[in-house]
Amino acid sequence: MPSPSYLELTAVNSVARRIAYHKTDAGGEGETQPGVVFLGGFKSDMEGSKALHLEAWAKVTGRQFLRFDYRGHGQSSDEFENGCIGDWADDAVEAISRLTTGPQILIGSSMGGWISLLVSRVLRPRIAAFIGIAAAPDFTEGGMWAEMSEAERETLMEEGRIERPSEYSDEPYVFTKKLIEDGRDHLVLRSPVSFAGPVRLLQGTADADVSTETALRLLDHIEGPDVRLTLVQGADHRFSGERELVLLIETVEAVS
Repeated sequence: MPSPSYLELTAVNSVARRIAYHKTDAGGEGETQPGVVFLGGFKSDMEGSKALHLEAWAKVTGRQFLRFDYRGHGQSSDEFENGCIGDWADDAVEAISRLTTGPQILIGSSMGGWISLLVSRVLRPRIAAFIGIAAAPDFTEGGMWAEMSEAERETLMEEGRIERPSEYSDEPYVFTKKLIEDGRDHLVLRSPVSFAGPVRLLQGTADADVSTETALRLLDHIEGPDVRLTLVQGADHRFSGERELVLLIETVEAVS
């Protein structure tokens, strides 16, 4: 597996910060088409099957493609517990602004869907289309906080963190007070979200983490000329089976 490149960010309190990434340059007919950026999920990284499948497709078709790790994720700097939605959205804006050229299609998986919506506010003229895969906007409030017991909320507020087991890792998820409070400053489903370009939401009906109700709420919340939701029977939150990956590529090509 090739080593990543690194984007150096401004140091904070003399501590160096950097984002790990892999970039595929455009070539041939791909030079005339929008680039593609993959934004991963909560405590995920850029080595997942969806990101790698998109990269392989981009190399074959000559498309510009970027995958990267937020700070505290994967091979980037910092610790996961130090981060929050606003930090990771800033990372995405920095990466897209400095590492890509021209219009871009944002593909946001789970939390990456929320990050994509925040990025689109800042880089609106450059966003050609948005594809959400089990997009999870506002999950810190509507998911984490809403599902906590009163005892867990008290522990979080008093101690600054709680731990919960994860079915995706041997290590528990750590939810911090900073994550919850910062999430409230970045909620996107409190007012309409506008997109000039195509929006495609892909959602599995067997997703145990993001419900179809969430997908429908996001569908109703986005204002644009071409907004569609596709429900895939039996697909889970990973959305990485063969048929789901085929659908993903078909969707990218359809909005290009």
